[in-house]
Amino acid sequence: MAKKRLVIIGGGIAGMSVAHAVFDKAKDLVDITVVTKDPFYMTGPSRPLLLTNEQSYDRMIRGYEEAAAKGINFVFGTVARIDPAERVVEVVENPTRNPVTRKVTYDYLVVAPGVVFDGSSIEGYKENWYRNATVYEPGRVDVLKQRIWAATKGTVIVYAPKQPYRCAPAPAETAMAIYTVLKHRGVRENFRIIHVDANDKPQPPVIADVIKERYEKAGIELITSREIVEVGPDYVVLNDGEKLEYTILAMLEPNRAPRFIEEAGLGEKWFEVRSPQDLRSPRYDDVLAAGDAAKLPFPKNQEIAYESALFAANKLLEDLGAGAEPYSVQYTFVGWAYLGNLEGKLETESVQFGLNFTTKPPKPSKDPVPKRDYTLQKDRWEQSYLNRLYHPK
Repeated sequence: MAKKRLVIIGGGIAGMSVAHAVFDKAKDLVDITVVTKDPFYMTGPSRPLLLTNEQSYDRMIRGYEEAAAKGINFVFGTVARIDPAERVVEVVENPTRNPVTRKVTYDYLVVAPGVVFDGSSIEGYKENWYRNATVYEPGRVDVLKQRIWAATKGTVIVYAPKQPYRCAPAPAETAMAIYTVLKHRGVRENFRIIHVDANDKPQPPVIADVIKERYEKAGIELITSREIVEVGPDYVVLNDGEKLEYTILAMLEPNRAPRFIEEAGLGEKWFEVRSPQDLRSPRYDDVLAAGDAAKLPFPKNQEIAYESALFAANKLLEDLGAGAEPYSVQYTFVGWAYLGNLEGKLETESVQFGLNFTTKPPKPSKDPVPKRDYTLQKDRWEQSYLNRLYHPK
């Protein structure tokens, strides 16, 4: 019997978790192809520590060679279009300087491309995008790092859009990392640091009180329930008309799924799923989602991405008739948020928190005291994912 063709869009945590989970239990039944933009993966959770020189790129980047040697196939390029009726994914490959469009056919498709940072709704963004830098993308975090280590005075504005967005604590982590660097450099008193948050409190809500207390000690101003609606060359305008000048801007743009999802009729802003446990499209039995692009009633973070991937893998294994035990999985996690160092030491402290979505309402937990050991725990957790899904270092 011919093997089924499983195509996975996205080579991040969700996509690679699906690939390994299905391969490990059904490699004789399915050919797996991962379509991903670059021939490498760079982890996200520890990017704020690049600002403080506590993390380095060599520990964050992995290749796909070990997964390929295992038997998983790869196509490197950008997805241009999905045709669910014809079971085709159109990929623009760019191996040199001459892009070539390739059609990849499938029997099953998992859509796990992550998110797009879309500032198009903000007036002036198109003209001033380069004045903004965040921790969310490799090149931009490097620009932000250069700016905060070079500036001697001014105003820093950090912005969080309305939820949902990837990695809820990252704006607060950014603000505290910037504080730490400025304090370390001995120029903190020359700066005003403002965190503007479109939500009613800093995210995630379970540690909002801890973040507020940390901000008070660090002298960071917090503005909530306000959105940035305009970006100028040295100012932003909030939705109530207030104008704030900036020297350094670290503005997270509103998040959405890539447009090819909406164009394929798989959802408007996010990929519509049948339920958190059944990640199939309501329209197509053979198309599933995983990770941040899926419309789920949970935060968009690495643990949820991994857990959704296992739910998707279980459905695929069932449909393939693999006869294997399903993976044990539920939506619950323990996480950590970097909260800088009030003394300006380049030794970030973190707070630990958790959410259990198997209870109604979800049960939160936290240790409200930031600790250095939690930063080290987060590092071990992140490295364990990289070692397992890509290759060890």
